Amino acid sequence: MNTNKIKHIGVFTSGGDSPGMNSALYAIAKTAEATGIKVSGFRKGYEGLIDGDLVQFKSHELQKLTQKGGTILKTARSKRFLELEGRKKALQTLNANKIDALIAIGGDGTFKGLLTFSEICDIPFIGIPGTIDNDISGTDYTLGFDSAVNTAIENIDKIRDTAESHNRVFVIELMGRDSGYIAIHSGLVVGADAILIPESGRDFIYLLNKVKSYDSEDAFLIMVSEGDEIGAELLASKINEVNSSVDLRITRLGHVQRGGNPSALDRMLGIRFGVAAVEQLLNGNKNKMVGLLNNELYLTPFEEVVKQHQVNDELQKLLELFGK
Repeated sequence: MNTNKIKHIGVFTSGGDSPGMNSALYAIAKTAEATGIKVSGFRKGYEGLIDGDLVQFKSHELQKLTQKGGTILKTARSKRFLELEGRKKALQTLNANKIDALIAIGGDGTFKGLLTFSEICDIPFIGIPGTIDNDISGTDYTLGFDSAVNTAIENIDKIRDTAESHNRVFVIELMGRDSGYIAIHSGLVVGADAILIPESGRDFIYLLNKVKSYDSEDAFLIMVSEGDEIGAELLASKINEVNSSVDLRITRLGHVQRGGNPSALDRMLGIRFGVAAVEQLLNGNKNKMVGLLNNELYLTPFEEVVKQHQVNDELQKLLELFGK
């Protein structure tokens, strides 16, 4: 497609919401306006794409929303888009509204959807990684991850206060799906006694060895990623088996990690990703995700983006060092 024919860009947010999405929307609108391109936002992810639920974007209206968490476009997971009929309706929406290019902010499921959509739709797609899980290859950090970690830290610090007051063992479950990034980043900086993540098979052994002899005036904090095979409930029962004297509580931070104002890092990340997404469309790129590697903008084809982002060797070593 001749990129000088791009006159109207559509954008949507899909999957789980993440802090920083609104900053990215603002940057997309600002960059498009500077080049004389119209921008429309589709509400509720792929559902809005199918139903034609779109709103016009103006950068001055989005400018004051960069500090707001979540996504003003709403988000949803769409079963209808999984079917060919749903994708055909989405294509009809794009054609009816004369959309020349599409930017999607979401996770690996969002990009898988675009990859499938490209089989019947030849307009260029660009993706922006928006997920608190940080589980996408092709970028060091995803939009929302830093904010989620900061939210977790704030809450864990408060839990430590009450844990210290009662000499309690706390099992704190963190989000992250199949990735341990939130748990390991949060756990290390709060001085957790144990961190359990899906990528490690030895962390559970270290934990049992430590908690077996626990009898202290200090709190004992255990971070467990929601994707870990042990799980909070089973973990608590195993702890009671090896040390029945502990006073144990389970806290699930849950979706609180997705909400709240985005951090400065996520706001800036949203700005950089949003600008880059529009620029890459104008450069003729398509079916790729913009990411950040070594603080440099980087493009990754959707076929490679869908791979899981694994905890690297350095973090694994830190996990072993501080978990023992």
